[in-house]
Amino acid sequence: MDSREIKSIIEALLFTWGDPLEAKDIASILELNKEEVSNIMDEMIDEFDYNMRGVKIIKIKDSYQLGTRPEHFSWIKKLSNPKTVKGLSNAALETLSIIAYRQPIIKSDIEAIRGVRCDKAVETLMDRELIKEIGRLERVGRPILYGTTDDFLRAFGLETLENLPPLNELMDNLDNIEEEE
Repeated sequence: MDSREIKSIIEALLFTWGDPLEAKDIASILELNKEEVSNIMDEMIDEFDYNMRGVKIIKIKDSYQLGTRPEHFSWIKKLSNPKTVKGLSNAALETLSIIAYRQPIIKSDIEAIRGVRCDKAVETLMDRELIKEIGRLERVGRPILYGTTDDFLRAFGLETLENLPPLNELMDNLDNIEEEE
């Protein structure tokens, strides 16, 4: 198979599967090694971006998924009936931020940072599959450890947690906003 045919097959696989598809699975299907697939995927991502295609390849850890370009949202929105999708409350966003930067973390540590209970926020984040239980702490009561999910990465356009902005950069931005007010 030549490079063009391989890319065409990968695009068809991503389109058909819908959910993120791991590089190892693509490699197995195409009978290639994982490194070859990763290189081809990098090329495809660059080509899709360079050609300003209507869809893009989203990389999440070691998986790939087709998605629409965010800049086309206003056009795509015209196709669908408006849904009542609620955003996250400030409490849920604060809780999610703490979990993202401090994971794995237990609920009592989140509450100590926020200064208030976070049961409802954690429940909301679990329902939306932005966080998950990732284990239990080995101490009295064996409290649940929480961490973010791949849905969290996808929702915030991140490939990995290392792509989160540095916390000190966020604090500087917050200080600047407070000074302007």
